[in-house]
Amino acid sequence: MNLPAGGPTDMRRMDDLDPEDWSSLRALGHRMLDDMFDHLAGVRDGPVWQPMPPAIRDSWADPLPRGPGDPAETYAAFRSRVMPHATGNLHPRFMGWVHGGGTPVGMLAEMLAGGLNANCGGRDHAPIAVERQVIAWAAEIIGFPQTASGVLVTGTSMANMIGVLVARTAACGTRVRAEGVGGTRLVAYASAAAHGCVGRAMDMAGLGSDALRLIPTDAAGRIVAPALRAAIARDRAAGDRPFLLVGTAGSVDIGAIDPLDRLADVARESGIWLHVDAAFGAMAMLSPRLRPLLAGLERADSVAFDFHKWGQVPYDAGCILVREAEHQLAAFAADAAYLRRATRGLAAGEVWPNDLGPDLSRGFRALKVWMTLRTYGADRIGAMVERSCALAQEMAARIDAEPALERLAPVALNVVCFRFVAADDELDALNAAIVADLQESGLAVPSTTMIGGRLAIRAALVNHRTRRDDVMRVIDAVLSMGRARAANGRRDNAA
Repeated sequence: MNLPAGGPTDMRRMDDLDPEDWSSLRALGHRMLDDMFDHLAGVRDGPVWQPMPPAIRDSWADPLPRGPGDPAETYAAFRSRVMPHATGNLHPRFMGWVHGGGTPVGMLAEMLAGGLNANCGGRDHAPIAVERQVIAWAAEIIGFPQTASGVLVTGTSMANMIGVLVARTAACGTRVRAEGVGGTRLVAYASAAAHGCVGRAMDMAGLGSDALRLIPTDAAGRIVAPALRAAIARDRAAGDRPFLLVGTAGSVDIGAIDPLDRLADVARESGIWLHVDAAFGAMAMLSPRLRPLLAGLERADSVAFDFHKWGQVPYDAGCILVREAEHQLAAFAADAAYLRRATRGLAAGEVWPNDLGPDLSRGFRALKVWMTLRTYGADRIGAMVERSCALAQEMAARIDAEPALERLAPVALNVVCFRFVAADDELDALNAAIVADLQESGLAVPSTTMIGGRLAIRAALVNHRTRRDDVMRVIDAVLSMGRARAANGRRDNAA
């Protein structure tokens, strides 16, 4: 090996990525932190979202940097090219999809976790203990025994995937991990309103999305139990093997909650696994007033949910809980020489997170959940969840009182679906255009969905910063923009 002329010291400077001047990077870091605090403190005063102008879009074609750059210049590029054009879910009038608003404490936790750079796949270190405590707290929230197992993942899509795999192993035994599903003819059940990731999980588990039976829903968007029982009986008679029932606690379209107690009864009678997708609805368990709506959740065999939605933890922070830990271990634990456990030292510890899910390399997600719960407390988060639902009811009442607006679905939790109505044969296009107008104006970001074959403006009230005034401003804007478009007959720029 030929060293540079300066010898080993210069070689160290080429290879070592720590700064030669810590003081200048420290000053830049303090500036970054101050700027982000200012951004959070003033988020209400800016636009919710704004599109990237052509010059910034073109800038993402920059070639790969080959030499070192100035961190201050890179930060300046972040300030001009990234920060003004983020999703916008920090803002109190972001009501699209189901996005949490994050918190300053969560932001700080992300910084601390990055500083430690812990791999939380396993071994004996404090970040693993933090995650175990978070899982114990999650079990308490859901009503599971403290002996339950769980792991933090990217989000409920991955958590649902794990739920399907655990149920598959519970039905077929651990041999399925080596032999595959073969001709087992496993079939699962969920409501027609279930999130699309449940079908994808069936696909990725090797069972096929066609093996997921979608059961009709009632007028409130809840699975119809008699139709479910009939489907199970029909499949058994045809030689198929029912193994999984997926309930929903907060449907993606309208926030509907399946009758979980009844589903638990069906699962026990049928001898099948009950998994509940409670992506955002699980946090309603923290409200004494809302908790009865989720009665039966505590009877599930597994539950998937997100802390990054109503829990306000920064993305990403999903969670899967399994009532009986041996089922999760049976689905994922594996022996490997490079993961050999020891009785002492860093390689100690009985159950590592990689025994409970597919990931070996895992970031320190648990810290931001742990710090959020310790800082704000479960009761305060529950009160915030309850207030979101109260705001949704106020929004629904205002919509019902406006002749130019029509509510398209009941409001079970925090999701309100409605549309602007006019003497118009193209109401879907009109309402899509209103949503795009709102988004591009920077005033608000709702999203859209289809309810009964009609396009709806969908407002999900998830952000802890949202107030009554924000809700009313969105309604006022829908009315104003809808009337302007209806008067002009304009349907361009529809979303």
